[in-house]
Amino acid sequence: MSDTPAPADAPEPTEEDIFEQKAVRLAKRERLIADREDAAGGAYPVSLPITDTIPALRERYADLEAGEETGVTAAVAGRVVFSRNTGKLCFATLQSGDGSRIQAMVSLAAVGEESLAQWKEIVDLGDHVYVSGEVISSRRGELSIMVAEWKVAAKAILPLPNMYGELSEESRVRSRYLDLIVRDQARQTVRARAKVNASLRQTFADRGYIEVETPMLQVQHGGASARPFITHSNAFDTDLYLRIAPELFLKRAVVGGLERVFEINRNFRNEGADSTHSPEFAMLESYEAYSDYNGIADLTQDLVQNAALAVAGSTTVTWADGTEYDLGGRWDRLSMYDSLSAAAGVEVTPQTSLEDLRSLAASAGVEEPPLATHGKLVEELWEHFVKGGLVRPTFVMDFPVDTSPLVREHRSIAGVVEKWDLYVRGFELATGYSELVDPVIQRERFTEQAKLAARGDLEAMRIDEEFLRALEHGMPPSGGLGMGIDRLLMAVTGLGIRETILFPLVK
Repeated sequence: MSDTPAPADAPEPTEEDIFEQKAVRLAKRERLIADREDAAGGAYPVSLPITDTIPALRERYADLEAGEETGVTAAVAGRVVFSRNTGKLCFATLQSGDGSRIQAMVSLAAVGEESLAQWKEIVDLGDHVYVSGEVISSRRGELSIMVAEWKVAAKAILPLPNMYGELSEESRVRSRYLDLIVRDQARQTVRARAKVNASLRQTFADRGYIEVETPMLQVQHGGASARPFITHSNAFDTDLYLRIAPELFLKRAVVGGLERVFEINRNFRNEGADSTHSPEFAMLESYEAYSDYNGIADLTQDLVQNAALAVAGSTTVTWADGTEYDLGGRWDRLSMYDSLSAAAGVEVTPQTSLEDLRSLAASAGVEEPPLATHGKLVEELWEHFVKGGLVRPTFVMDFPVDTSPLVREHRSIAGVVEKWDLYVRGFELATGYSELVDPVIQRERFTEQAKLAARGDLEAMRIDEEFLRALEHGMPPSGGLGMGIDRLLMAVTGLGIRETILFPLVK
């Protein structure tokens, strides 16, 4: 049997080492088949008479003193992550899926000579093993099972990575299953994500929202300015788009009378990938009739703070690097144009000409975006002058009208729309709107977007006649929210986006 795992600084096994280990382990699998009474059943049992879980035993017997016996028999299964053979007594550490561990003690006196010899010969690090026996505390105070019966539940044909070393980020992402076995943080992140999603759903339920589902395959992409993935349906003999946002369908639901709706969904955008962007990502979108972007900002603050409480027990979260970040209190609300003017030392308004904006960009060394418009350049300048100085969670309010075709014009400021972006940790976490519900103005906005598309803007929206037809049946004034679930995990845990996604897309 494999002995104690290698030290943290041990060199990685070569391909030749892995090939040799695989051959040895495959031979042990053949031995398991030969030893089974029903060889047709394969190498491993179909099911096992498990009575307890490792975390449940650890909780139940947390106060067991060293050397104490319980007289209670338990049957558990786990992955072997540590082993030591010492003649008449073998020790193995079994790990459950949540990382909880228990020691298995296989002794000559309890299982007999033949069973002990089989354990030493067949069981390797990484194997899933079933053990049954009395729950005790070892002389060193380690919660243990004194094994009376054992079986290999599944054999690891390939060896585990060094349990005491560090997987590279690339290895963690490409082989997340190994990351989950080896690293506590990986398991904690998965559970944090589940807690976040449960918290989001509970907050919405408390506010009377209904969770719905909308199509991922769409005949017309829309709901955001993004470049879509395109696929083809053989059944309909037509090109389809992978969803870039659920917005236009969720608004149809509001038209239909579902006045408070939300969806946690997968979106796909055929764009760059970096520390805050993934081509496939999880998105929360919600719409509330008779609300506006101020009410949606209040909702968003509650959603994020409740999620932090669910994961960390506090609105002050501790990131993976040990840094504390305060998500509590009432968050600041900052005007995009006013904050840009203050930071640049030049007044910038919705009426500032494109030429003046280009001059400011050139003097500040800001690269002009392709097919620049007033709004695109204002947002580039704002990111250059203001974004880096945001520390606390901040709602950046009132965006240029030409970059926000689905948003209602501001009720008192000409040239801007009632939209905010929420910045946390220096990145955009969420966006909120007072929704544009007038189909006449919406058609005008779509027409302007179509002109940009004709000029080569791959992110511009197209005219969506079906959506306009829905609006023509009357949509109540509404507030809308879009928030990245992966980014919410980043805000709570301090991790990069590839760490918050269980199986991220990699090249």
